[in-house]
Amino acid sequence: MNKELAEAIEVYTKGGNSAFGNYLLDKSKNNLIAIITDLLTMYINDKNSSMLREYITVITAGYEHTEQKIGYNGYKQSSVLGGRPINCEAKPKNFDTEQLQKYFRKERKTKPSLLDGGGSFNDYTWNRFTKDKESNLNILVSGFVDGKLIYIFEFTFMCSSFTANIQNQLKKRLPEGDRPNQYLRGASFNYKHFKDCNNLNSMFLLAGDKLEEYQKYINKGFYEFLLERVRDG
Repeated sequence: MNKELAEAIEVYTKGGNSAFGNYLLDKSKNNLIAIITDLLTMYINDKNSSMLREYITVITAGYEHTEQKIGYNGYKQSSVLGGRPINCEAKPKNFDTEQLQKYFRKERKTKPSLLDGGGSFNDYTWNRFTKDKESNLNILVSGFVDGKLIYIFEFTFMCSSFTANIQNQLKKRLPEGDRPNQYLRGASFNYKHFKDCNNLNSMFLLAGDKLEEYQKYINKGFYEFLLERVRDG
């Protein structure tokens, strides 16, 4: 955190709105740009909160974002007259390039996982699986590199290859159905589980020349899949 941003945060939290407003008015245009840039960089790369990445994913895909902690991340009205609203669940992932550098410097033992179109559902149960199947739910999978948006894909939760993968994990963890205080800690997936979905949509995808700049942060098979999507338009 640079000195300007640290000072701005201190004034905002200790001095109130009036003092903060006066503080900003005294800053030059370049100072304000630096403060806002640093703040957004910190926020979108926050390891403890994916809220901003979730928000960008949801609104870019054309949904209204919901801020409730319980429930789905967004919704939009169906194009069918009288149709049920379409819910969405966002699964954003951010690749921190500094972690890769730490691996090369031998400051961490394992190589960080590359972007692979993956995500997970935490503390998953059969009951939630049933609810998700009945909720007119779309999944939004997004990937970022140091906060830079690389891709967003949309597909229905009811895609057979996707649900089969989740169901198989539930069968292994909860073979006899839901039990008190028992969960599937992470029902995980990657691009292989949705790449063949009939209704797969590319809601955002960097052009090929821009995408190439991030190739080393992306799983090889997934990168080839992304290139195919770019060529297909």
